Amino acid sequence: MLRGLWNLTWLEIKIFVREPLGVFATIGIPVLVLVVMGRVIGSRPPAVLAANTLVRVGLPVFVCIMIAINAVLSLVTIISIYREGGILKWLRATPLRPQTILAAHVIVKLLLTAATLILMVLAGKRYYPVEVNVPVISFTIALLVTTVSILSIGFLIASLVPTARFAQPVGAFILYPMIALSGLFVPIASLPPMLQTAAQVMPLTYAVSLLEGIWRGDAWFAHAGDLLALAIVFVVCTALSAKMFRWE
Repeated sequence: MLRGLWNLTWLEIKIFVREPLGVFATIGIPVLVLVVMGRVIGSRPPAVLAANTLVRVGLPVFVCIMIAINAVLSLVTIISIYREGGILKWLRATPLRPQTILAAHVIVKLLLTAATLILMVLAGKRYYPVEVNVPVISFTIALLVTTVSILSIGFLIASLVPTARFAQPVGAFILYPMIALSGLFVPIASLPPMLQTAAQVMPLTYAVSLLEGIWRGDAWFAHAGDLLALAIVFVVCTALSAKMFRWE
């Protein structure tokens, strides 16, 4: 089983890197956003930068949310293409278990997320204008936890979207509006009551809270509620997609 998982994971990685545009969209764009914004912001006075929470916390967390969403949209698209092309049906006919086939896609996305974060950290040391002591290991774990939870939403979307043509637009339509209500740019407490209620049921709200807290150096137990919410999203979406997932 482990050998089959490794072989399939390695195959998916090789397929991914053969598409330069896909590599740039998944890995290059988040790093480019951080570098460009870092260069633009770097021209401002240090006193302004030190007081700017958006610069010190919001920008890197926003880039990490982009990483997670790009992983989800890529996953939804690939699953839909594989289903339409009959690849999922063919893979299911092999000795590999269905869980192994789907786990390979998850592992690929997690590896790409980790690689993007590493490049982001390296680029940030060169171009990011504010001195921030970030617990890199803890933040990496938080990002992977967030990505796994959001990937479960991707599997649910992939289970429902009939064709690859609509996969990415539907995924973007569901995920990107969540950013506006996640508390990243506008505090949730300042939103109208109806939008506050909507924000409380959106997984990106808890993802942003977790990433911002760990980035600032908060203890994990201070974000137990965020971890619980993301775990519930993962369990519910995984259970639903297991029932609704179509192999052909």
